[in-house]
This record gives sequence, C-alpha cells and structure tokens, in this order.
Amino acid sequence: MVSRLYAQKYPPVLLCTLAALSWTWGPVTASRSCSETRHVYAEKGYSTNTAPLTQISGEHLRLCPQDYTCCSSQMEETLAHQSETDFLSAIDDTSQFLLTTFTQRHHKFDEFFRELIDLSEKSMNQMFTKTYGRLFTQNANVFQELFVELRRYYSGGSVSLTEVLSEFWSRLVERVFSLVNPQYQFSDEYLECVNKHAEQLQPFGDLPRKLGLQVSRAFIAARALVQGLATGRDIVNKAAKLSAGAGCVRALMRQWYCPLCRGMPSLRPCHALCLNVLKGCLANTADLDTEWNNFIDALYQVSEKLEGPFNMELAADSISVKVSEAIMHMQENSIATSTKVFQGCGSPRLAPGRSRRSPKESGGNRRPFRTFSPEEKPTTAAGTNLDRLVSELKERLRPMRGFWVSLPHTICNDKNMAADVTNEDRCWNGQTRGRYLPDVTGDGLMGQINNPEVEVDMARPDVRTRQLIMELRVATNRLKHAQAGQDTDFMDSEVEEGSGSGGGGERYSDDWPGYRPYSPPYSKPPLNPQTPIKPPRVRDRTGSKWNRSKGRSISAVSRPAFFSLAVLFWLSVMVTVAPMWR
Repeated sequence: MVSRLYAQKYPPVLLCTLAALSWTWGPVTASRSCSETRHVYAEKGYSTNTAPLTQISGEHLRLCPQDYTCCSSQMEETLAHQSETDFLSAIDDTSQFLLTTFTQRHHKFDEFFRELIDLSEKSMNQMFTKTYGRLFTQNANVFQELFVELRRYYSGGSVSLTEVLSEFWSRLVERVFSLVNPQYQFSDEYLECVNKHAEQLQPFGDLPRKLGLQVSRAFIAARALVQGLATGRDIVNKAAKLSAGAGCVRALMRQWYCPLCRGMPSLRPCHALCLNVLKGCLANTADLDTEWNNFIDALYQVSEKLEGPFNMELAADSISVKVSEAIMHMQENSIATSTKVFQGCGSPRLAPGRSRRSPKESGGNRRPFRTFSPEEKPTTAAGTNLDRLVSELKERLRPMRGFWVSLPHTICNDKNMAADVTNEDRCWNGQTRGRYLPDVTGDGLMGQINNPEVEVDMARPDVRTRQLIMELRVATNRLKHAQAGQDTDFMDSEVEEGSGSGGGGERYSDDWPGYRPYSPPYSKPPLNPQTPIKPPRVRDRTGSKWNRSKGRSISAVSRPAFFSLAVLFWLSVMVTVAPMWR
C-alpha cells in the first residue's frame, strides 16, 4: 500500500534520475583532480609515483586535517621535511645581512688598523732616518721592538700596553742619555741607576704619559671593536644554525604544506597563524634580544669613540711625533738631567780617548735632535679613512637592534611565506580557507604559554641559547670597558696605574681639536736619595747591553683571563640547571 502511494507520488523515471544523481555526486567529491598538487610537488624535485591522481580519503594523515587529500603518507612525511628545510633557509637568508655586515666590517677595520700601524712605523723610520741619521739607524731596534709589541697586542696577544710603553721609554732614556753624554762610558749598572731615577727626573717631560694615554685608549678601543665584530659574526653563525623540534616541524607542515595536500597550493597561511608558528619555533632565539641590543649599542658607542677622542689614526700618527718631541725635550734639558743623575749615581768613567767636558760642550758638535713638521710625514694610501669606516658601520648597526625578536615578523611579511595581513578571510587558517581566530602570542620563551600552534617546554631553556647570551654579555662588557679606555685583560694593573697618574678622565689636550692647548710639564723636585725608586729590571746578560729579557711573567695576564672563563663557565651551568631546582 505504501509502495503504491510512493510510486503514484514519485514516477519511476524521477526516482531513477535521483538515484543516479546521488550516486554520481559522492564520487565527484572524492575524485577531485590533484593535478596542481602533483605539479607543485614535482617542481620541488620529488617523484610523483606516490602522488594520487585524484583526491583520496585522508584517514592516513598524521599532520594535516584528515579530509579528502592529494597527499599520500610518504608525501606528507616528505613535505614535513621540506617545511623544516624552508624554515631553516628562511632563517639563513634573513640573517645573511648580519653575517655579511660583520664579516666585511671586521675585514675592513682589521685591514685598516694593521695598515695604520705599518704606516706609523714606516713614517717613524723615514722621518727619524732623515732627522737623526746614523743615531737612529744604530738604535733602530728599540723602535722596532715597540711596534712588534703593539702589533702583538692588537692581534690579541697577552700584552700589557702599560708594560710595553714603560719598557720602550726605559730603553730609550738609556740610549739618549748615552748619546747626550758621549764622553762617558756607562756600564749596565750605571744605566740601571739612570733608569731607577727616570720616573722622578722625567727626562722626557710629560710626553710619555700623554702618549701612553693616547695610544692605550686608541689601541684598546680598536682591538675591542675588531674583536667585537668577530664575536658578532660568530654569534650570528651559531644562532642561525637552528634545529627545529618535532612540535615546530608539525606546525610548519600544517601552515605551509597542508593547503597543498588539500589541493589548494596557492593558498598561503594567515599572517597571524604564521606569527604564532614562528614565535613558537623561535621562542629561545627571541630571548637573545636584550643582550643582543646591549651588544649592538656597545659596538656603536665604541665606534663613536674611535671617531672622536680615541681616534686610532691620530694615535698612530702621533707616536713618531711625540717620541721626537720627547727626545728633543731630553736634549734641551740634558745638562740639568745629567747633573742630577751624576749626583745620584756617581761620576761615570770617561770613554777611552775622551776628555772630561761639560754636557753643553759635548753636545756642541753633534747633529742636534729636532722635531719634524707634519708636512714631512708621508701621506697614507689606505684608500679610505676612519671617519668613513665608522660612518658606514654605524649606518649598518642601527637596523640590527631587535633583529632576533622581530625575526618571525620579518619572515611572515614575505608574501611567499604567509598571506598579507589585510587578507584575513582568504587564507589558510590551519584547517581550511578562512579567518584565523586565535590571538598572536608574546615574544620569547615565557610568551609561549598560550601558543595554540606550537607546544613549547618553558621549563627547559635551550642550553645553546643561554651560552650565546653569556658570550654576548662578555663581549659587551669588554666593549663597555674599552669605552673608558680600560682593557678587561689587565684591569687589576692598568686601572690602578691610570688612576694613580691622574689620567683616567683626561682627554688629549694637544691632539684632539677643541681641548686646551699643550702646557709644559710641571717641574719635579731635586733628586732625593730617600725617594722610593723603581726596582731594577732584569737584563739578558747573554746579549748586548741593550737587549732585554723577553721572558715576562704571565701570571698577571693569565689570572684575569682564567677568572673570566671560570665565571662564564659557572654562570652557564647555573642558568642551565636552574629550572631543574624548581
């Protein structure tokens, strides 16, 4: 009865038609073509042997939504690896600006500073040979040793600039004292006595202190800058070489290649989805931000010092000038100096074939010392100058601040990586085409507590990132001390000496424009036998009387360096294991 009524209401022809259509619609949805997906997959260099021709059921999928799909299990696994490769390539490409800048600037500054030292030595040799003739060439080893030690310091050697310059002036005072008193023969012991009283007599006036202040500040800043640029290069190299965790890879696959598996290869992930995924993947890297910004600021400030009062060009240029002025000062005051030395050290022996004459008479027939004018100095052919190098560096340093914390934004702003922020309704939201609703999370490890895309273990900070943070702190500390003219390797010795001389806050009065003009050194009281004198220096008896022992105690150098390394090690351990104590 029911069938008869049904047949009367719906004719057989209509029923057959509906049945046929219902059978057709089901397979149509499931057999949608996968040609676009296969084409994109092949373009990436993969075989399409496992790629379906039409959509199949997605029950086998582990990462993408289990709807109809154009991806086999093997394709999904392959594309997951591809998403990790794309992510690491994006990090590498984005950080290339940093790496290139640090590498090129390090090379340019290092080449420039080394050339400055070479030109300074060449200038001194040329001018002193012209000015003093054989007097210089016979004593050239004193000046050569100075530049050997300056180069060793700049190259990172365990050399104290204070000791280097003190040794140079000690050797020079012996040479010049012998030259202004050629009628006498001085033993090693007598010259040691001359050296003991040199600090009180100040035979070179105030010039050793002025040169020491200028050279130390400039060399410390130059070395710190070059080392800082090398550190920046190494930090970027290490930070950019990431390894994506399993949770990160799953999220990357879902945002970049699940649309491909759904047969919509041109659909880009929503901008907010991209940010959440990358903030989760780069949570530890973003924690570099604070120390990275401090490091960049310190580099910037040291470069400004080199451009201003710690000018390396000026310091290198002034070595020969101030040494020449010092020699001239000693010659002009040779009578008073020699008289005081003879009173304190006794009368020296006459040289064979010489008669006793006064210092004034003995110097009358010799070629006088003189200073040379700036016009006589050879010009540098470096092809650039410090102002230009510093200006270019500062221009490149400015955009580096905040690099690591803004890295997710930089990558997601690429149209090939994510949809435009204005295209919120026509993008991939992780499941289908449509608006992405979750909020964008904060920055850094602690900002990922509510990240809906990547599960981040906030209780276990990345050891590698903590080590990079410690390296940045050490480098920043060195740069900040360099801004004050202090070398962290010799803080215990050189800071005390600098504070004792009263030169800690002094600027270059006679070399830097805008400061007070040069004033003559203050006079010292007469030699007093009760005044404490410098301890004798150890001589190398195996060589000539001018040779100094090259064996210096390294304890003063190694102790600060060892202490810094020990502190760095224990801080790294504490930062690593701290979460485990909770």
